[in-house]
Amino acid sequence: MSTNITFHQGSVDAEERPKLLGQKGVTIWFTGLSASGKSTIACALEQHLLHLHKFTYRLDGDNVRFGLNKDLGFDEKSRNENIRRIGEVSKLFADACAITLTAFISPYRADRAVARELHEKAGLAFLEVFVDAPLSVVESRDPKGLYKKARAGEIKDFTGISAPYEAPESPEIHIKTDECDVTEAVRRITAYLTEKSFI
Repeated sequence: MSTNITFHQGSVDAEERPKLLGQKGVTIWFTGLSASGKSTIACALEQHLLHLHKFTYRLDGDNVRFGLNKDLGFDEKSRNENIRRIGEVSKLFADACAITLTAFISPYRADRAVARELHEKAGLAFLEVFVDAPLSVVESRDPKGLYKKARAGEIKDFTGISAPYEAPESPEIHIKTDECDVTEAVRRITAYLTEKSFI
């Protein structure tokens, strides 16, 4: 960790920003296997919330690896660091009162717990959404051809095939995408946000 640094406290307090912007920040953390529907649901939810005039921003697993996390691979240590960084970035967005949507496989419970703890220590809301689909279903979808490559041994450390996925034990929202379409998923998440007074 860096030394000889001091946190610079701003002049805007935690109550002033949401009051003036008319919105509370929250991170909605989508987790699930590749091709489970995380990004598809997050994109649709982002569009829906923006049409409700809510300040919303989406952080996507692949997209972030083109910039912020382009130095990371897919081994366990790199995956840990990938999620640590996104936890920090999403916390900043939530602190700015954004409804922050993160769509990452984030296979390890411990890493997701760290992201949650970062938010809770800062007094910020964190909602875990388990986008759940059986391995047989996501393999049949396989829009990027990744499962086929993983089965052929062309991709190492592929979640669900040659690397583990630890399913959430108590997510705020559990969506089974083999039983629920995108429209219904967005409706359910929006209803939860309304019930909890985020929108």
